[in-house]
Amino acid sequence: MTAEWYVLIEEDTRETRNADGVELRLHRWMLVATHHIEGGEAQAAAVAEDAALHYVPGVLARHARPGDQPARRAFLTKDGAWVVQLRQRHRECHIRVTTARLMHSQEEKEAPPKSLREMLRSALEAPQPPEKPWTPAGRA
Repeated sequence: MTAEWYVLIEEDTRETRNADGVELRLHRWMLVATHHIEGGEAQAAAVAEDAALHYVPGVLARHARPGDQPARRAFLTKDGAWVVQLRQRHRECHIRVTTARLMHSQEEKEAPPKSLREMLRSALEAPQPPEKPWTPAGRA
């Protein structure tokens, strides 16, 4: 187990779609930045507060003029996360800034490539059944 702290920044990416003449506003939180913090939980909390008060999402930064500052309302939740509402002219967006401790990290591992014989065999035979999905221990 590691004791590395990070500040995570998520943006509410809104996409507008039309379906059967109805305008649908689809919201989805997307992780846009992870910042490693040299220090402990207190240092991570201070950096998260600074990010909540100063980070400008790309959707606003792309359309901002020099010197523009968006209106900002920053809320600190009970669990220590910051939820920030930003407005600039006719645009509005939301960000969420949290602190997190890295608990597990694993590098990608690829299976070895199939030989020509294995590729031919798998083309002639039925596909192998997929792996069983993860279930909690004791429930099979």
